[in-house]
Amino acid sequence: MSQTPDSAVRTYIDQHRTAFLDDLAEWLRIPSVSAQPHHALDVRRSADWLAGKLKETGFPTAEVWQTPGAPAVYAEWPSDDPAAPTVLVYGHHDVQPAAREDGWDSEPFEPVVRDNRLYARGAADDKGQIFFHTLGVRAHLAATGRSVPAVHLKLLIEGEEESGSPHFRALVEEHAGRLAADAVIVSDTGMWSEDTPTVCTGMRGLAECEIRLYGPDQDIHSGSFGGAVPNPATAVARLVAALHDEQGRVAVPGFYDGVVELTDRERELFAELPFDEQRWLRTAKSHAAQGEAGYTTLERVWARPTAEVNGIGGGYQGAGSKTVIPASAMVKLSFRLVAGQDLDHIERIVRAWAADRLPAGIRHEIAFSPGTRPCLTPLDHPALQSVARAMGRAFGTTVRFTREGGSGPAADLQDVLGAPVLFLGISVPSDGWHAPNEKVELDLLLKGAETGAYLWGDLAANWRHAR
Repeated sequence: MSQTPDSAVRTYIDQHRTAFLDDLAEWLRIPSVSAQPHHALDVRRSADWLAGKLKETGFPTAEVWQTPGAPAVYAEWPSDDPAAPTVLVYGHHDVQPAAREDGWDSEPFEPVVRDNRLYARGAADDKGQIFFHTLGVRAHLAATGRSVPAVHLKLLIEGEEESGSPHFRALVEEHAGRLAADAVIVSDTGMWSEDTPTVCTGMRGLAECEIRLYGPDQDIHSGSFGGAVPNPATAVARLVAALHDEQGRVAVPGFYDGVVELTDRERELFAELPFDEQRWLRTAKSHAAQGEAGYTTLERVWARPTAEVNGIGGGYQGAGSKTVIPASAMVKLSFRLVAGQDLDHIERIVRAWAADRLPAGIRHEIAFSPGTRPCLTPLDHPALQSVARAMGRAFGTTVRFTREGGSGPAADLQDVLGAPVLFLGISVPSDGWHAPNEKVELDLLLKGAETGAYLWGDLAANWRHAR
């Protein structure tokens, strides 16, 4: 009896499981820690290894792209159908620092399998989630009898994500022609849980600044001058107190300009997730939930813009007392942004807000760091529906939708290439990204490969119809 397409995919993945995991373990042994200069050669070795393995997989083009920092890997495998959509897969091959003395039960760069879990730095973040695409595309070919993918398939695997992607946007702009795509698939994310597969539809952006206030030219005696000259520590406290109103909304005028509001359907879908707020609070090491009135915790974290005080200081902070009016004070602020918000606009209004709230005699400086734009793909987008269908076939259950409260370089791809960003990840919260004993669930890793095997055919069939 001939196999169905789905059973053919699963058979191929099962038959090649051991070789796939052996290859992944070999890659995980390379300590590609981009944040540590003494691992620079290892990061390069990781890029070379991946480029070589992608050529083995069948990609006719696989190149290492150098940046002023760590190298990225680019690969391309054209379809035989000129009208097929072009899909770009993004991930990163660099990893966080790790050492046995950090609390690992085994050497972080010597992969081990225990209880059907693969433990190693990078197992989930992000080498495992990149590498399942190599098995997935081979299963796609084997099950369909194709010699090339059903889509024009491209990969861009960054080497500096764990160092803040300082050169990523410039790299994308430099190679925008070769990276051009109809859709971007980001495999540097996760699911709600093992039992609740989910697809992320967007990430928040990020703007950060440091505000420094200056009063007297030096610390001065509070008895001689207190109450008669402006105090920068008092001014910074008042600035922070004015950041939110009584409803938990950001009180900077113009902050919510352009915000894309949650739809009723999105709120319904968020509410369907098995969210336990008390458990979430324990994970957060916090004792209460709070935030913008009128929104649930998940809505606040995923879909609402925020302002947070990340650090504040000024004046004497040693033991005992020192009765001075300090010469300076400072505060560090970060703003998580959602679709519709513009980084330049946020910087302008924050500068104006701070200047308007400071008393005479207080000088100030505001320095903004390079920001990250938000990205969001509508629920009814055909490419997003393809991802959900492919994952549903692999997991055999309904796929739900989430967003990501954090920020990442995916928005640069959307911004420069003008393509929608979709998220395909199989990692779960217990995988311990950036923590000791990082791991990936092997069954989920193979489900990721299976999802990829179904995805390319689904996109080819449905994208053409949608266009």
